[in-house]
Parts: sequence; C-alpha cells; structure tokens
Amino acid sequence: MAYVTLNSHYSKTALTRMGMPRWLLIAAVAICATQSFLPNFMIRLPESWIPPSAQILDYFFNEIVINTLHFNELTRWFAEGPLDFMLGFTANLLEGKHRWPFLDDPLPWSAIAAVATVLGYYLGGWRMALLGGGTFVWTALMGQWKITMQTLSVLAVAAPLGFLIGLVAGIVAWKWKWFDNAIKPVLAVMQTLPFYTYLLPAVIFFKVGPTAGAIATTIYATPPMILMTTVGLKKVSPEIVEAGKMSGCTRWQMLTRVFIPSARSEILVGVNQVIMLCLAMVVLTAFIGMPGLGGKLLAMMNSFKLGRSLEIGITIVLIAIMLDQMSKAWVVKLPAHFEKGTPWHIRNKYLLFAIGAFILFLVSAQFIDILNEVGRRQSLSIGREIDGAIKGFLNIDIVKSITGFLRYVLNVWILVPFRDFLLWIPVSAFLLLVVAFAWSVGGRRPAAYAAVFFTLVAFSGWWDRSIITLYSVLAAVFISMLVGIPLGIYASRSEKWAKRTLLVCDTAQTFPSFIYLLPAIMLFGITDTTVVLSIVIFTTVPLARYTIEGLRNVPSELTEAADMSGATRWQKLVKVQLPVALPTMAVGFNQAIMFAFFMVIIAAFIGTQDLGQELQRTLAGTDLGKNFVLGINVSLMALTFDLAIISWANKRKEALGL
Repeated sequence: MAYVTLNSHYSKTALTRMGMPRWLLIAAVAICATQSFLPNFMIRLPESWIPPSAQILDYFFNEIVINTLHFNELTRWFAEGPLDFMLGFTANLLEGKHRWPFLDDPLPWSAIAAVATVLGYYLGGWRMALLGGGTFVWTALMGQWKITMQTLSVLAVAAPLGFLIGLVAGIVAWKWKWFDNAIKPVLAVMQTLPFYTYLLPAVIFFKVGPTAGAIATTIYATPPMILMTTVGLKKVSPEIVEAGKMSGCTRWQMLTRVFIPSARSEILVGVNQVIMLCLAMVVLTAFIGMPGLGGKLLAMMNSFKLGRSLEIGITIVLIAIMLDQMSKAWVVKLPAHFEKGTPWHIRNKYLLFAIGAFILFLVSAQFIDILNEVGRRQSLSIGREIDGAIKGFLNIDIVKSITGFLRYVLNVWILVPFRDFLLWIPVSAFLLLVVAFAWSVGGRRPAAYAAVFFTLVAFSGWWDRSIITLYSVLAAVFISMLVGIPLGIYASRSEKWAKRTLLVCDTAQTFPSFIYLLPAIMLFGITDTTVVLSIVIFTTVPLARYTIEGLRNVPSELTEAADMSGATRWQKLVKVQLPVALPTMAVGFNQAIMFAFFMVIIAAFIGTQDLGQELQRTLAGTDLGKNFVLGINVSLMALTFDLAIISWANKRKEALGL
C-alpha cells in the first residue's frame, strides 16, 4: 500500500540518521548523572576562561572606528545633511513641518486618500481601491492621521534607501562570486539579529530621532532585497542573455535592459519584503524615541490602555495589508504596451486621474474643514469605551479564577521547573544535546555548526541568560504546536475554513508585535506565563499557516491510493498526508522558532531575566560591544535551529521526489 511504503521509508531514514546522536545522548546523560563528581569547568565555564569580547569590540568601535577612521563624523554629516533633508521633505509634505518646500500646512488627508484610491484601482481594481482609500479614511476618522504621517514620512525615506542599497549590493553579489560568498553569512546573521542590536549603533552614529530610526529601519530591511536581486539575476535564461549580446548591447545596456527587466518579478518581491520589514521596524524604533504610531502605541501600553492600543494596532495592520497587497499586485502586473502613436493622455490616464483627484480634494479641503483635518471632537475613536469593557470583563470572578488557575499551573508546575531543568544541565552536556539534535534533524554539517555556535555562546559569558532565552522560545513553540497544528489540520479539510484561517493568520502576523504583550499582562500579570503566552500568540500563526498549505498541496494521487487501500481518515492523515506535508510544515516550524526569538526580545519590555533584558539596558548607554555580543548570542541560537530544520526539509523533499 502507498501509505505504508511511504511511512516505512521515512522511518528507515530517520533511524539511519539517529545512529550517531544516540552516543551523544548517552554521553550527555552520563555527564548530567555524574555532575557532582565532575570538574567545575564541565558544569559552567570559569570566568577566567571567558574572553573579554565586549571590551575588545568597544575598543574597536571607540579607538578604530570613531577616533582613527572618524566614521562618526561621516555618519553625522550624512544624518545632518542628505538624510535630514530627505526626512524634512517627506515630513513637510505629510506632517506640515516648516522646511523645504515650505508648505504652510501638510497635505489634506482626503487628497492622499484619493490618490491611494486611484493607485489601488490601477493595481488591482475596485477592491484594491477600497483598501487603499479606506485605510487612509480610517486613519483620519480615528484621529491618528498625524502620528501615521510621522511613521510614513520615515518609511518613505527608509524603503527607497533599502531598495537602492539592496539592489546595488545584489548586483555586486551576482557579478562577483567572492562577494556573494562573503556576504551570505553576514546576511544570515543580520536576519536573525534582535532589533535592539540595530537600534544602539543607529543612536550612537546618527542623531537621536527620525534619523536614527530611518537608518536602523533601512539596515534591518535591506538583506531580503540583496538576496532576491541576486536570485533573480542568476535565474535569467542564457537565451535572453545571448539575444542581448547579439543585438550589440553594452555592459550597462545588458544590465539595465536585459538582466534587471528579466529579473523583475524577483526584484519586486524583494521590494515587497523591504516595505514590510521597514514598516515593522519603524514601529519598533519607538524604543529609541521615534515618534509616530510606534511611539503612541508604546505610550498607550505603558498606561495599560488596551482599547486605544487596539485601534492603533488596527491602523498598523491596515497600512501593512495595503502596502503588502499593492506591492504584490505590482509584482504580478505586467507593463502596459500601447500601439505607436497612442496619445499621451491615453497612455497615462491613471496618472491624470490621480492628479485630478488630488487637485480636486486639495481645493475642496480649503473650504470644507473635515476634508483637511479631522479634529479630536470629530474622531470616531471608542478606545475609552473598549478600555472600560475590558476592565469590566477582567473583574468578573470566573475570569479571575480561570486566569489565576492557569497562571499557577503554568508557572509552578510547567514553566519554572522546565527553566530550572535547562539551567541545571551542565554546559558540556547541553552542547552534546544540541549537537545530537542538529545531527538527528539535519545531518553532520548542521551538527558541526551547532557545536561551533553554542560553544561561542558558552564563551560569551552570558550562558545562563542565553538558556533562559532559549527556554522561553522552546516552551512557546511547543505550546504553539499544540494549538497551531491541530488548527491547521482542521482548517485544511474545508476550503472555506482554510481561507478564513489564513485571513486570521495574515491579520495576526501584521499586528505590531509588542501589542500582544498587553492582553497577556492584563490576564496573567508580570510572570513567565505572560512572556511565553505573548510569544505563543505570535508563533502559532506560521505553524497553522504552513500546516494548511502543506496538507492542501498533498498530491491527490496519494490520497486516492490511500482511500482505495481502505485507509481510515486517521491512517490517511498520519501515514500519507502528514509525512508528505512535513517539508512544508518544517518551514512553519522554522518561522515559529525565528518569530519566537524575535518576540522573546520584545518581551523584555515587561521585565525578564534573559538576553532581551540586557539588550534593552544597553540602549541607555553606549555599550556597543556588549550589545553586539548579546545580539550575536541570539543570532547563533536561532541559526542553529534554522540550519538544522532547513537541511532536514531539503533532504525530505529530495527523498519524496518533490
């Protein structure tokens, strides 16, 4: 039977891979059992063995980068010159700052909404037009126009900068293999570094405020643009290249008229990623005093105003969905071609419609106040009412008893004992366990990387803090599996429920990450339960999403063969659908772990004992060395799981012939 063959093949390969890690496991258990007789260096590395990495990096930054190379003078010039000018320009247009082009007032919200409506219609019809215009109408009517424009004025600078830097670096990586090989590990680390590691250098080397926020946002969002540009240029077919050469194109013409147009889809996917990451990061720059949606949301959270926070979160979600959908529509929309001699106004009718709509509402706003600005009294915000309803709900006795019971059980019986158990394991045994895991999942190469990465963590001097960080990640991902995978399995059985669940996943994933902390705090107080459950909300999304995608993409031939062989629904799920869907689901596991490492650093906002708390403290000073060491620790742990899971998924796809 098809499903029996498939399952037995999987079991044999799994047992083959498990041969060597069994010895590692035995050694790890032996170390744990005999640790009272072992020398101290096998339990925890002595402080004398810890190299002064942070001090060395501080010396490098202060003496070489700043005092010798005077890099800070260059960055301050850029911050106070070109960058400040660009930010001033966008801020003047959107916020009404008194700078060039010296407009007396910002652009009316109705004029911007009208242009977004026309652009949406051009890209995707009436639905996209409603999304584009409706987003800005919501923003204005909720009384959030000014803070939204503060965020978008920085985004309008950071996203184009990220695109240009990523495009140029991607072209260089495509052109010179040595550069590609050198930059790949750097990009891998950049994509797993906690966001605090971007914020402190931006504050030190650039002015505090929008300039630091714009630079941190640009650097954070650039890696996917580099990767997608390189991938797209490498995929250009030799036939297209040969045709360009035969037509006599110069090198510049080959690049601009052959390679880049042929890689258009991949490059635009990179643009989409840049925009979405810029929006995510520009909200997080609230931690370094950046005004806008993130700053207001942070202030509301500090005041425990969940209603107002929810409204701001919805605004961020709408903007994220709008930018995401419009940029994706741009990717699939092919360039329009017109016959020779077509009048200019026909070829550019949407541009003319946008200009006409802009002028119409610009003039109308001079006579109709509400089209220019929605005042506080005219706002439709119901944040206070929501706050009152939530407080009333939380004061219900049965709600108090349920949350108190869950908090006690999770804290006392599960989470704290699990944390203490991980901290009890000797460093040497923990290294063996991590290597065994990576070997059993991904093979020898991921195991070698795991050994190196966790050894570096051990020698960083922050082992216990790293283990507490890892404990939060593992606990959250495990709970997310118990929720996300059954949810994905159930939703995959119906097209209707699959679409609904994916819509909820899309919405949940675009909410600003630290908004999930507030309901967890209000329900469970400041405890380990709060930290873990706030991560669970964020990490359940990819597990549910990729479970649905994996099960829906199982070839119908396999399920039909299982049905014909008399398999029950449970047998078909366990022995056919899940084994085939696992490579896709592995992407969900990987994303869940990456999201968990990201979110556990956010959770430091409420007070934790992990690396995130130490990273947050570095923002109050100039400890670049310490900041970098802590960030690298998070990155190394995340990369260990990333490399092992991706390696397993690739081998599994190859074994299944996918």
